[in-house]
Amino acid sequence: MNTKQPKKERIHSLDALRAIMMLLGLVLHSALTYNVTYHGDAWSLKDPYTTHLFSDFLVLLIHSFRMPIFFVVAGFFGAMLFYERHPLKMIKNRILRIFLPFVVFLFLLWPIIVFSYSYTNATFSFHQNPFEKALNSFTNISDFIPKDTSHLWFLYYLSLITVTTIVIGLLLKNVKNLTEQIKRISYWLIKKPLARIVYFSGLIFLILTLLGTSMIQTSVSLIPDRNTFVYFFVFYLMGWLLFKAKQHLNTFMRYDWLCTITAIILAIVQGLIIQEFELKPNSNSTLLILFSSVIVCLFIFGVTGLFIRYTSEYSPRMRYISDSSYWVYLIHLPLTALIPAFVWDLPLPAIVKFLIVLLGTTGICFLSYHYLVRNTFIGKFLNGRKYPRKNQLLKQKINVKPKSF
Repeated sequence: MNTKQPKKERIHSLDALRAIMMLLGLVLHSALTYNVTYHGDAWSLKDPYTTHLFSDFLVLLIHSFRMPIFFVVAGFFGAMLFYERHPLKMIKNRILRIFLPFVVFLFLLWPIIVFSYSYTNATFSFHQNPFEKALNSFTNISDFIPKDTSHLWFLYYLSLITVTTIVIGLLLKNVKNLTEQIKRISYWLIKKPLARIVYFSGLIFLILTLLGTSMIQTSVSLIPDRNTFVYFFVFYLMGWLLFKAKQHLNTFMRYDWLCTITAIILAIVQGLIIQEFELKPNSNSTLLILFSSVIVCLFIFGVTGLFIRYTSEYSPRMRYISDSSYWVYLIHLPLTALIPAFVWDLPLPAIVKFLIVLLGTTGICFLSYHYLVRNTFIGKFLNGRKYPRKNQLLKQKINVKPKSF
């Protein structure tokens, strides 16, 4: 008797949402070099000739919702693996798709990232030989060992959060009354657009108040950071609860445009307040904490609703983007750090330079995915499968015998 459960149909809207949130990282990192604000160790590159406040606002806007939405979607799919397959299968899947890629690409990319930053920093400092200066960053073998998680921090925390959630999930399986109550609350919240915004905004407000900041500056340290873990763990649990009420996902389409537009307006107002009163975006101002809490929840429900509305049907193009997004995000950072060194002295506005960096990075990443990853062992390592080349696919179709009825 075959007891294997049938594979569930893909939820195309959330697949697309996860991919786009990941790819927005290219926009964010391409813009940082042209910020008026200097970000210190978080992003040490700043074009010496051209900056623009628009890039600051773009970074602030994307940062306000991108990773919270990503962790909500990650929590949803994590719960799907846990409940519809098996906790052990979930553990195996997360090791293969999250932890191993994190370790492998952290070691592979570290020297490339260090070289890219060093080269561009030397260029921006008018060094006569930036290439030689960048190579001097590697004087002994220890320089090739990662000192932090870089842009792969989200895989690090996703691994930690997954382990924590599995333990909690296994414990709750033995407490039927509590799990049923959580399920009922989830149903009620997800069905009520205003109630879920008020509830989760209040929850995020409480968390940020306790953490003493209006914006979490994600930690890239190899030592787990409390604020980063707690903040994104809350959004992961939101996704887990959303899965428990997945039959009500369509309710996100109610007021989706209104929520998104309101969130953008509030983000603009928040940016103006920060600029007018010269506040730090991560200050412990109660007003900024309130803005951040409402903005992130409006974005979560609004943007998710828009993706459910417009991307729920299968699209070959969107599926291609979803499949490629993991690779594209993994390798993009050195490019966004290096390309500015080749356009810094051109008499161009900051926005044009930003677009050159973004389009150049995007083009290289997608071309490398198509020709070096999609139909190779790397694609299988990252996504669990590799796609045949067109001629191989055509041969397979020719050799398929017609079904007899």
